[in-house]
Amino acid sequence: MNKVVAFFGLIRWPNLVFIALTQLLFQYCLLHPIFKKSKIEPVLDEVALFCILTASVFIAAGGYIINDYFDINIDRINKPHRQYIPKYVSRRWAILWHSLLSFLGVALSFYAGWRAGVWWIGPANFLCTFLLFVYSTTFKKRFLSGNIIIALLTAWTVAILGLATFYYLFFHAENNVIIKAKLLRFTILYAAFAFISSLVREAVKDMEDMRGDLQYGCKTLPIVAGINAAKTYVLVWLVVLIGSLFTVQVYAAQFGWWWMVLYGFFFITVPLIYLSFNFLKGKLPHEYHRISSLTKLVMLTGILSLLFFKIYL
Repeated sequence: MNKVVAFFGLIRWPNLVFIALTQLLFQYCLLHPIFKKSKIEPVLDEVALFCILTASVFIAAGGYIINDYFDINIDRINKPHRQYIPKYVSRRWAILWHSLLSFLGVALSFYAGWRAGVWWIGPANFLCTFLLFVYSTTFKKRFLSGNIIIALLTAWTVAILGLATFYYLFFHAENNVIIKAKLLRFTILYAAFAFISSLVREAVKDMEDMRGDLQYGCKTLPIVAGINAAKTYVLVWLVVLIGSLFTVQVYAAQFGWWWMVLYGFFFITVPLIYLSFNFLKGKLPHEYHRISSLTKLVMLTGILSLLFFKIYL
């Protein structure tokens, strides 16, 4: 494996593509149709959108690097075949890349906030960078707190565009109450989906990584409460997610959005039900890894449902 391939593995390039795809779909399949129908110019122009998207990718990449930097010993046990530091990337270069990517991400965020007239984008993404650092150093090893931080940051990649747009409209378009309500409703819907899906995936990953985490004193959910309690926790969130999706599909059916309903049922709800039954039977790390991968796939199909708003809005 050469160093370029190792670097892209270190920054988890498929996850970065997922972040960029999510924000592009949210902007062009949801926000643009809402504004076009209401004959309003989009709040975020192409430059501001590019800066926010690039900032999100850079900050996430920096977060992955610093996480692997502090997890060298644990990864020797849990993921020896996917360990990039220090085998392919030295510790010094890892810190340099983390610092550079995080700085560029925050700088782009402040510029995007200034250009869009939404002052809090820069400070919010700076907070994200800080949370990724303290997650890697401290909270990852603590009971549930690390999972909640990652779930919030995952939801933030979805919510930042919607909340930035809502904030601008709130102060500059006082009469567009219907648009603001619709925008906020869809933003909360997709952010909540990302949050719960991420909570499920992080808990499953903790179960997969128990051997290494236990050896290095981590206090994750399955270590502190046991496998059965961890399974109950995950299943509760899966039931909440499946129930919420079913409610949303019933709501969409009332508007005659049948293609979206069918897609949501067969490509999001059914896979989640299948995932739940397989999770109940899981006992070994490779089984939990498969469940984690399937959860990520469902997150992708969930985000791809944004495409249907190009048809129905």
